[in-house]
Amino acid sequence: MGAVVALSNLLDARQVWRGRAAPLPEGEQPTGWPALDAALPTRGWPDAALTEILLPADGIGELQLLLPTLARLTQGQRPVLLIAPPYAPCAMGWRQHGVNLQQLEIVDADAKQMLWAAEQCLRSGSCAAVLAWPQQADDRSLRRLQVAADAGRALAFVFRDRKHLANASPASLRLELSVAPHTLIHIRKCRGGNAPAQAIALERDSVLPGTGRHASLVQAVHQRMHDTAGAGLCGIPLQKNAAS
Repeated sequence: MGAVVALSNLLDARQVWRGRAAPLPEGEQPTGWPALDAALPTRGWPDAALTEILLPADGIGELQLLLPTLARLTQGQRPVLLIAPPYAPCAMGWRQHGVNLQQLEIVDADAKQMLWAAEQCLRSGSCAAVLAWPQQADDRSLRRLQVAADAGRALAFVFRDRKHLANASPASLRLELSVAPHTLIHIRKCRGGNAPAQAIALERDSVLPGTGRHASLVQAVHQRMHDTAGAGLCGIPLQKNAAS
């Protein structure tokens, strides 16, 4: 039997080849939050992929997190779809935050059809992003959304209760939001890199660096958020759906 040799000695002697993963190229989907972008491997949302956002409760600032993205995407040529949101958007409030309502569509679907509707919208290739609030979603259904987002080259966001954090997820990016003492973003999983241990504060005065129309738009969005903060608004003003 041969002698036992420490792996570190073989590496030092260059007798074992050590591969290095190639860094992921930077994507084209900035979140609009510089601290979050800096922590993500692609410096933004994973393109054409599923992002899962885990919450302790609805309405804690999850739409505030997506405000810059919604404003940016709705200025383009493809619509953003909301699949059965738990609240009805206040049109004036969304418009004030920079969202082009002409590129925003709401799909009414019951709990059984919600995931199917989200998958079909993503797979169609006609949407810039799809947001969904499934009450029940297993690994298989989430994987179908991930595949559909890739096929349709769209961003997919699902909002779920944080009790699902203990379960494995096929999502490319998994975030958890907490609200004590202020809103924090915890990166629980990110494709192409290790999730940082430190949480990221959701700073409302954090502005996406850059020039041109998108940068001006994001600045305007965050100025609106700053102006309305005193009124007790958390991100986008919402009114409870009368049907719920």
